Formats: sequence, C-alpha cells, structure tokens
Amino acid sequence: MHKKSEKQLPLMEQGPAHPKVREWQQISKIIDQCPGIYDMVLRDITSTAKYDFGAHGMTAEQVTRAAIIKRIEGYSYEKLSFHLADSKCYREFCKIGFASKGFKKSALCENIKAISPETWEYINNKAVLDYAEEENIEKGRKARIDCTVVLSDIHDPTDSSLLYDAVRVLARNISKVKEELSGLKFPFQYHTKRAKRRALGILNAKGEKDRNNKYLDLLKVTRKTIGYAQAAICELEVYNGVELMQAASARGCLNELKQYVDLALKVVDQTERRILNEETVPASEKVVSIFEPHTDIIIKDRRNTFYGHKICLTGGASNLILDCLILEGNPADSTLSDQMLDRQKDIYGRYPLKVSLDGGFASKDNLKSAKSKGIKDVCFSKGKGLKEQDMCRSSYVYKAMRNFRAGIESSISWLKRSFDLWRCLWKGFTSFKSYVWSGIVSANLLTLARKQLA
Repeated sequence: MHKKSEKQLPLMEQGPAHPKVREWQQISKIIDQCPGIYDMVLRDITSTAKYDFGAHGMTAEQVTRAAIIKRIEGYSYEKLSFHLADSKCYREFCKIGFASKGFKKSALCENIKAISPETWEYINNKAVLDYAEEENIEKGRKARIDCTVVLSDIHDPTDSSLLYDAVRVLARNISKVKEELSGLKFPFQYHTKRAKRRALGILNAKGEKDRNNKYLDLLKVTRKTIGYAQAAICELEVYNGVELMQAASARGCLNELKQYVDLALKVVDQTERRILNEETVPASEKVVSIFEPHTDIIIKDRRNTFYGHKICLTGGASNLILDCLILEGNPADSTLSDQMLDRQKDIYGRYPLKVSLDGGFASKDNLKSAKSKGIKDVCFSKGKGLKEQDMCRSSYVYKAMRNFRAGIESSISWLKRSFDLWRCLWKGFTSFKSYVWSGIVSANLLTLARKQLA
C-alpha cells in the first residue's frame, strides 16, 4: 500500500541485503586470511607518505582496503573520499568507526600511491593465490600466457610539441625559483608564447623549407631557455637560505631543474638529428615525454605504435591472473617464455602441467626448454613450423589448449575496460608498476568473491 510519507523511521537500522554488499564482505574475508600484508603496507606508508601520523591517521589496513575500493569502482580520490564518509558498506569494509569523519582526498592519494609494486605483488601471491589454492579454486596446473600494452598518460609525441613542453616547463620552474627564493641573480626571459607559436606553425607549415625555418627558431628558443635554467642551477648550487624552509625549497627546485634540463637537452639533440640531419634515431635513444621519461615506444604487429610499457600476463583456468611482468623496452615475446615459466615455479614451487602461449612465443628452443621443465603439453597458438604432436600429446589436446589460450584475451579486455588498465594515470615508473599491480589484485579479489558467491 502506498503512503504519502513515513511517519516514523525504524529504531534499528537494517543492514543492506544487496549482492554488492555480499561481494565486499567476501573480499574482506579473503584479505583477512593474510594479515601479514599490512606489515609491508605499513612500512611503505610510513617511509614515503606524508599523511600517516596523528591520532586520526589512516591505518595500513584502511589504506589497503581503500585502494581496492578505488580500483574496483574506478573512483577519483574526491569521490572515494565522499563514499568513505557516506557509505555504510564501504566504511564497514575499510574498518572506519561510526564516529570517524573519514579521510580527505589528499590523504587518500598520498597513502594509496605510497604502496610499492613489490607489496602489491606480495598481496597477490599470498592473500589471493594462496587463498585460491586452499579453496581449490586455482591450483596453477594449467596456465596461459600473453602480452599487452599499458599506455602512459602522455600526448602523442612530436618533436615540436616536446620542444614546447621543455620551454614552458623550464620557464615555469625558473619563475618559481625567482618568486620563492630571494637574492638570486641570473638572466631570465619568458619565451613560452613564442615557442607555442612556432610549434603551431610547424603543424600548419606549407612546405618543408617553412617547417625547417620554424624548427630552427624553436630550437633557438629552447636553447635560450635551457641556458637560463643552467644559470639558475649554478646559483642554486651555492645558495644559502636564511630559513630552513628556503634551503629545502632550493634543494627541491635544484633537483627538478636538473632533471628537466637533462631531458630538454636530449629532446634538442634528437630533433636536430631527425629534422635537420635527417638521421634515424633508435627508439631506445628517443625521449617521448619530459613528464613520463620512462615511457617506451612499443610497435605492435608492425603497424600500431603505442607509448607505454609492455606487460606479460599469466592467467589460470579460474580466470585469475597468476603473474604479471612489467617490462622495460620492447623485447620479443619469444625471449620471455622461460622467464614467465620460471616465475610460475617461484610462485607455486612447481611448473604447470599444461601451458598455452600466444604465437609470438613460438620457437623450437622455447618448446624444447618448456618440455625439459616437465611440462607435458606446450601449445603455441601459431605453430610456426612446429608440429601439433611435438607440442601436445594429441591433436585433440592441442585444439583444446589453443581454445583455452583465447580466454586470456577476455581477461585482458576486462582489466582494461573495468579496471582502467588501458592507460596508467599515475606519474613515474614505480607508480606505473603499482597502478598495474593494484588493478590486477583488485580484479583477482573480485573474481574470487564472485566465484564463491555464485
């Protein structure tokens, strides 16, 4: 019967009986099976994070659980802060008392990003995979391996845009030095607008001669700005601040300027070699971003170019991600087979009985090496001259393993769509690895919870 309004609310608050609540409760049980992970998280947040002290600071347990909520739900830090203050389910999951106000977005950001990739990997191996093995969900007897690319959060790199980035960032940092520290004397002039005009002019140049002339002027402006920054560095190296805060600020500005000057010089060098000298610069020597200098150039299938890092994933029959290797550079898949199999032995203490790999891993040496490890069936999705009977015990087993390998494509797609693993939004290579591992741990926890509640 419909009523106009509720005259009196119930005296006792009822707990929500929503399927999502049960998922979070199950994830909480899984994490509680390995309380030792909080020792590693505590070590991380006390050594690097700023917001870990005081009567109302975040505990290691709260930081870990808040990070899992963020990755599963895809919240920004601002939304995460709101939901931790508003949602009874999330507050219960994060062990936040009824009298607590929750945590600010700055505290959440600083503490969550302080968790190291080694800690996330430990959480995956000890809290997730050990639990899955005890519950007979995943034994690690059957594995599938494939590679994908996670992008860095950068714009498409062109020489002109990189030169402009160098000019504006150096100018911004030099201006900061002028404002915050008194008594420093070095020449400085803004060239940001001129650099922007030249960069836009290069994009819209009518011919090669016009484009090269604009490049020459942009290079000139960049060298001038680098010169101002080098003069500021010389002053900062001998700077003696009156106050302790000024001395600390000077050290921070000095380190930042040195970093950007080194990158700007590399950008100038590669631009001169490519544009003026028409020289081919190897990918290993290129700088594609002054903000994320760790970014690699990944050419996939000889047609698509990506800017980020190649990762190699090992999946199990339960759809759990058993292992992840984040690579530097762009090594061929065929060089990674032994390493990924050896990592499985480190995790489970033995090699899997059956392994299915993408066609890029296929080679006679890899097949021979895998067989020598005691793996009975080794399936490459594309044989590349290898016979089915050499890889597996029968043609039937080979077809079944080849179909099994295709399942990791869906796992990769799910990670990218639901856990934002298509692009890393955190700055720095260490944070890049933490971002990837935290997404994998969160996906595995959700998979385990759903399997047990099904």
